[in-house]
Amino acid sequence: MVCGGFACSKNCLCALNLLYTLVSLLLIGIAAWGIGFGLISSFRVVGVAIAVGIFLFIIALVGLIGAVKHHQVLLFFYMIILLLVFIVQFSVSCACLALNKEQQSQLLEVGWNNTNSARMDIERNLNCCGFRVFDVNETCSSDCFRSRQCQPCAPIIEEYSGMVLRFVGGIGLFFSFTEILGVWLTYRYRNQKDPRANPSAFL
Repeated sequence: MVCGGFACSKNCLCALNLLYTLVSLLLIGIAAWGIGFGLISSFRVVGVAIAVGIFLFIIALVGLIGAVKHHQVLLFFYMIILLLVFIVQFSVSCACLALNKEQQSQLLEVGWNNTNSARMDIERNLNCCGFRVFDVNETCSSDCFRSRQCQPCAPIIEEYSGMVLRFVGGIGLFFSFTEILGVWLTYRYRNQKDPRANPSAFL
């Protein structure tokens, strides 16, 4: 039997939203773990990660309640928000996968120049100083700065940036397809009647 009935659509939608709930809690937990162990000192980075986790948790909760109760209004808003998230995430994922080495380098330099706390985290964790050139007159939080023998951070970051962008783009692309699956399931589920309900009742 093809999975197209009311119960199957409901169970699939609930399972998908449980997955989103776990991902959101994992995202919040990783951000809290990073700042707790001193790996991340930038409250902006942590704030964005936690905000995205909370947003995803709320969306998953709305979808879960809507699926369990077959609530038409919640399911409608869930479907619209999930579609918008899919468009944004799919675009960002494709952009991550399409960046060449030169574009990655320019993007990294812009990010380096626009954030101070994240720069300190990178210098401390990668044991490097400066982006392109090591300057002994600038302050640096890495251990190598005491001996004044540091290498710039750009070559180290660029070595892993392509792999990280491909990983992030691939994960984002995977979850964007689960989101469009969620939109399709929600659309089908909203238009199905609960066989246990009164057939003449308004859904």
